[in-house]
Amino acid sequence: MKELFYMGGPLFMGILTGELILLIAWAAYHSMPVILKKDFDSAKSKSHLKHIKTIGTFALVTGILAQLIGFYEAFDAIETAGDISPSLLMGGLKVSLITTLYGFFIYLFSLLIWFIMDLINPKKTE
Repeated sequence: MKELFYMGGPLFMGILTGELILLIAWAAYHSMPVILKKDFDSAKSKSHLKHIKTIGTFALVTGILAQLIGFYEAFDAIETAGDISPSLLMGGLKVSLITTLYGFFIYLFSLLIWFIMDLINPKKTE
């Protein structure tokens, strides 16, 4: 796992990990009133839970941005080097997908958390 982190580029993988931590912290902090029924306001809770999907979407976009920046740098290096082997190119493309996949998994995780909390939220208000 550590190997994939460094292969994906520590800068963007670090940013994505920070977004994952933010997502978990936001979801934990704003779902506690729903679970514990303390100071519970349904409209306010729905508004806070909506931001869980927003953070996940931001992680997905960050992963895609990292891939596009990687493509730009790779194509610049290919232009400078001239002729390269197809296997080297495909290996680079495989590595470029790491940040996009990580961002996509964070997005799916955010949707899962949002869906579970959205199911729990109406039950607590009845």
